[in-house]
Amino acid sequence: MTMLIAFAGLLPVPWKNGGGSTTEIFALPPGALFHDFDWRISLATISQDGPFSLFPGVDRTLALVEGPGLVLDIDDSRFMLDEMDAIIEFAGESAVRASLDGGPTIDFNVMSRRAVCHHKLGRRRLEGSSVFAPRGDRSVLFLAEGESLSVSSEHERVGLVRFDAIVFDTETVWTLETQAATVFIVDLFYRSPAV
Repeated sequence: MTMLIAFAGLLPVPWKNGGGSTTEIFALPPGALFHDFDWRISLATISQDGPFSLFPGVDRTLALVEGPGLVLDIDDSRFMLDEMDAIIEFAGESAVRASLDGGPTIDFNVMSRRAVCHHKLGRRRLEGSSVFAPRGDRSVLFLAEGESLSVSSEHERVGLVRFDAIVFDTETVWTLETQAATVFIVDLFYRSPAV
């Protein structure tokens, strides 16, 4: 089954500390809360310096979508999330503090519970027509930059605008068509057969 997630139909949830908001794009199982999701993909707006919530047993990947970047203090190390290094991976139980580097940011966030599954996040720049074959047990394509993207197979055609996503769970080969776009591709792999 292929599922379009239209960003226009999603609602942001403000953080309790007032430092930003999160818009959940997709999570499994449906209706899962922070303590019981298998995996979760979201878009966060960070508007103030502050700590990240702890997620023991969860692996996280953060990717910069928009804004000047973040300084991330993760345990005893410091990292820069910016246009040069736009993706960072870390453990959910790590102590993480984010400091803005000149202004608010929008960030793509992937979390997977390591006892259940693991994920890979890739970034791909598209121009014209190209081929895409999902590699995971579930795969998600997110339109991070660009006005529109057409995703089609022999039996289906789906149109995306910026911040829309598609969830794939088939081995179909797709054609991607756009004038210019950047997509994030998340491949999720279950440690035992997915239900």
